Amino acid sequence: MLPIRFDPIRELSTLQREMDDLFKRMFGSTRESGEAGMMMASPVVNSYIKDGVFHLEAELPGVENDKLDVRLDGRDLVISGERRDSKKTEEANYLLRESRMSSFERRMTLPVGADTDKAHATYTNGVLEVTMPVKAPELSGRKIPIEGLQAGKKSKEIH
Repeated sequence: MLPIRFDPIRELSTLQREMDDLFKRMFGSTRESGEAGMMMASPVVNSYIKDGVFHLEAELPGVENDKLDVRLDGRDLVISGERRDSKKTEEANYLLRESRMSSFERRMTLPVGADTDKAHATYTNGVLEVTMPVKAPELSGRKIPIEGLQAGKKSKEIH
């Protein structure tokens, strides 16, 4: 029998799958029938910087405008809200009911230089868009003189 070579990428992938399964079991995100309960579900988010502007797009299908909150907490952008399931028909004998009420909160650290005073948010067709200008951090540089060296001489002279 040949020895199995250690593959760190495979091990990380296995760990990620196991952690995903653990969180699914803990927060009730398995697809089982039953009464509607509260569960946490983070929205899908894309963020990028283009032409000096930070852009964040969050997919929030089924979230009503009055159940959505966007706020700044220090250097963090926090998106929270609540999804409500469609009306429940009491007379029906559900074979499977996967729509549930869920609340969520997503916290993201803003990039250095984000001008939070000029943040702007829009919510259209289930997509939240947040934008704000980002100033490039000013990096200054200077030469540091080294003591003990004279101009034109090497640090250690060999005689």
